[in-house]
Amino acid sequence: MSDDAAATIALVGNPNTGKTTLFNALCGTRARTANFPGSTVDHHAGLCTLGGGILEVIDLPGIYSLDLDLPECAVCSDCIAGRLGPAPDAVVLVLDATNLQRNLQFASTVLRRGVPCVAAVTMTDAARSAGLVLSTESIGKDLGIPVIEASGRTGIGLVDLARSARDIATRLAPPHPAVPFPHATPGTAACAEWAAGIFERAGGRATRAGTDPLTERLDLAFTHPVLGIAAFLATMALLFMSIFWLASYPMDAIDATIGTLAELVRSLLPDGLLSDFLADGVVGGIGATLVFLPQIALLFFLLALLEDTGYLARAALSLDRTMRRFGLPGQAFLPLLSSHACALPGIMSTRLIPGRRDRLATILCAPFMSCTARIPVYVLLCGLLFANEPWLAGIAFAGCYALGIAAGLGTAWLLRTTILAGEGRAMVMELPPYRTPSLRTALLVARDRSSIFLRNAATVILSISVVMWWLSAFPRSDPTPQSQALRQVAEAAVAAGDEARAQELVAAADSLDAQTQARGSFAARVGDAVQPAFEPLGLDRQLTMAVLTSFLAREVFVNTVAIQVQSGDDVADPSTMEAMRTATREDGTPLFGRGTCAALLVFYVLAMQCLPTLVLTGREAGGWRWALLQLGWMSALAWVAGAIAFQLVAT
Repeated sequence: MSDDAAATIALVGNPNTGKTTLFNALCGTRARTANFPGSTVDHHAGLCTLGGGILEVIDLPGIYSLDLDLPECAVCSDCIAGRLGPAPDAVVLVLDATNLQRNLQFASTVLRRGVPCVAAVTMTDAARSAGLVLSTESIGKDLGIPVIEASGRTGIGLVDLARSARDIATRLAPPHPAVPFPHATPGTAACAEWAAGIFERAGGRATRAGTDPLTERLDLAFTHPVLGIAAFLATMALLFMSIFWLASYPMDAIDATIGTLAELVRSLLPDGLLSDFLADGVVGGIGATLVFLPQIALLFFLLALLEDTGYLARAALSLDRTMRRFGLPGQAFLPLLSSHACALPGIMSTRLIPGRRDRLATILCAPFMSCTARIPVYVLLCGLLFANEPWLAGIAFAGCYALGIAAGLGTAWLLRTTILAGEGRAMVMELPPYRTPSLRTALLVARDRSSIFLRNAATVILSISVVMWWLSAFPRSDPTPQSQALRQVAEAAVAAGDEARAQELVAAADSLDAQTQARGSFAARVGDAVQPAFEPLGLDRQLTMAVLTSFLAREVFVNTVAIQVQSGDDVADPSTMEAMRTATREDGTPLFGRGTCAALLVFYVLAMQCLPTLVLTGREAGGWRWALLQLGWMSALAWVAGAIAFQLVAT
């Protein structure tokens, strides 16, 4: 390799060594999240321009061994060996100064493979605070490779690390250790003795410090079977309150912007199919994707901050015993938690759950968690079911979340005792030290996860919106005599100078035409054919249409009903709730009877009504059979439970 050629280096190390923080500092905004071909395990790749020249940097998942039967371990091993593509030109061993002995044992497994290596010693500030001062020069002599103190948080040593890694990768420096180390595969005791010797010669034995008493007290509280879970629930309550409060502002801004764009499209084009397609199908489809982006970005930002503090590891450990009763590991709590914002990032975050059975069970039960798309439906139905009884409506709203969690855990238990039966992997986790979180790292995590969401969901949601628009727009219905009469009166109002009255009349005419179009569309014909299947839930043709359209996206339910009853779709508007409450069926009976409201509420808690989630399930679980199983089970459970709810409340 020539001196000026770009080289590839891979960062490897144990979890919680500051590896990803180091990567972010080296690559910054030139980083991206990706997968190796045939793998679902995330890695990060980016370009580093520090120290002159260009380095391509790969941040591999944190692991404890290259030889464990785990997907992340296989990815690291295969990457270093060149089985996933060109092998990296050099490896950077990231060693935590506060856990150097254990990190050195891992480093020996990499060195035995004969790859060119550089070592980066991180967390030296935390080690010094604990009274531990280590000599990187001594460590380098023992390992026979360059050893550099580096910190992604403070920037110390980054230029030297990049320059040294480039020299090793381009063979300007000796690529292999020059002194003996355990080349053969030694026993654990021999490897530990070797690592302890290096640690002691570096100054570790004389200055080792004890465990911080405050850390011990916090760990006792956060990992306690009762206090730990109480702390977790309180933390998550604050987190979700923050998400719903803070994300509402950008969500409202996005919604308003999309509405303005749709109106702009309509103003620039003549009325007709092209205008409707671009405004409702394309712009509306883009809006359906973007409107949830603030919540997803904020969720991952706050979770990254919590993880960086060291708290999430304690929360997983405290929940492990409880979740094991349902066949899930403690690591599943974060994907299930994320699914309360959106099932897509929740399913994506199952990638590093040890064990395929545990991972599949988590993927299949994640959509039971009540995501934000269900909230408008919950608000509408709880308000209709308990009109003028806000306390009962609030309890019912909270009950929806509880029912979803119970159904998800019950499904996980059923799966792990039947088709996914088998011994789960014991949860082995090192508790990282408590740290001040890095805002930079959290922002980069939020950016990466948001971009993954957009890449995975945007095209699917846009396609769904276009298909939904086509089903609702064809065959075209002619304007009704009533709407034509309203438009004539509106023209007279304009001539008389009463613009406000004219706008009201035009809006009423548009609503009548939309209702007529909805009743005569292909979607309505499908609704007529399917309605008998939903009769046990108390649904008529109109509500059946709304349920069917919401299988594409749950939030469409409110909009579809609003079109049919000629009301707005803002469930916080009292006039909208009143219009829904007084709406009638074709036979004159109330559209939303108490039994029907209860059945719909239970149905929407349990049903799988998100095609992007199904697509992602098929991709992450390794086949469409799992996605179809998820769809069939959730739909059947929702139908049966909804029918039972209707019979209990209506009688």
